Amino acid sequence: MTAEGVARRATIREVAEAAGVSRSTASRALTGHGYVAPQVRDRVRAVAHDLGYVPDATARHLRRQASQSIGVLLSDLNNPFYAGLAAGISQQARKRRYTMMLADDGGSSGLEAEAAETFVALRVAGVIVTPVSAELGAYLSRQRIPVVEVDRQFSAGACDAVLVDNGSAAQRVTQRLIEIGHRRIALVIDEMHWTTGRDRLAGYRSAFAAAGLPLDESLVVTAGWDVEAARVEIRALLTRPDPPTAVFAANNVLAEAAFRTAAELGLAVPGRLSLVSFDDVPWMSMVTPGVTAVRQDTVALGEAAVSQLMERIQSPLAPVRTVLLSASLVERGSTAPPS
Repeated sequence: MTAEGVARRATIREVAEAAGVSRSTASRALTGHGYVAPQVRDRVRAVAHDLGYVPDATARHLRRQASQSIGVLLSDLNNPFYAGLAAGISQQARKRRYTMMLADDGGSSGLEAEAAETFVALRVAGVIVTPVSAELGAYLSRQRIPVVEVDRQFSAGACDAVLVDNGSAAQRVTQRLIEIGHRRIALVIDEMHWTTGRDRLAGYRSAFAAAGLPLDESLVVTAGWDVEAARVEIRALLTRPDPPTAVFAANNVLAEAAFRTAAELGLAVPGRLSLVSFDDVPWMSMVTPGVTAVRQDTVALGEAAVSQLMERIQSPLAPVRTVLLSASLVERGSTAPPS
């Protein structure tokens, strides 16, 4: 105990003395780097456990000029999509014996920059990010820290990325609505400048073009990322003199806003309004009717991002890669032919 009555952490020297070995032998036994006789290794580890010894990771990383940690910077951990993504990254990182340093930038480029500086200071081995700007990838590249952009891409050709095939999935959803008779299909979208929004919009338009149908551009509505703000935009859309018969919500937050607004207006789903979401989250299978949704395997997305980052760490001069994952359509009860 210290003078203040707080327990002091055991040191490697104390472990070595208690185990009757040199400090270097104790270090090899605990890290697994270098040969130590099995019985000696087991004795040292038992002593370390009894003394409550925890290695000083910071000092070890400074000596090696590297880390067994990866930085992970996501946009909104309150959103089930990002929570699932974090789970997939964590699972795969643990398998690779890396720890995960997780940060949430709230979609702010300022917070993104602060987190990047922190990751550099902590000497992380690499960073996985859902970027909100191109600056982060450029900054980390100058620091020689590998970067993998996930879900959306700002630095095509400059750093690796793992994305969902948003265009094909959006085209498939819109085509399905057209096939069952809808012509006035609204796309409620968060943004149209990032690769996610841009590609989903392109897929939506492609479906109309492929069907040889005219597209009413006024049915493409930007509603942001907040449920309450989106409800205002969606209410205006659904109370137009010529309202849509179907709504394709470009993410789960917008789908929630559309579902709630339809209920408030007394528009039966799917009797008066069909609804499809890009993103499948738990509530969509718990309501009546269940919401038809594009399912992105967020855990697989996170695992693929870690795998790509490990490849980049091992082969820093390999060509830059963009990995594209497919998405599936989960059909529930929220779609029907227009009344």
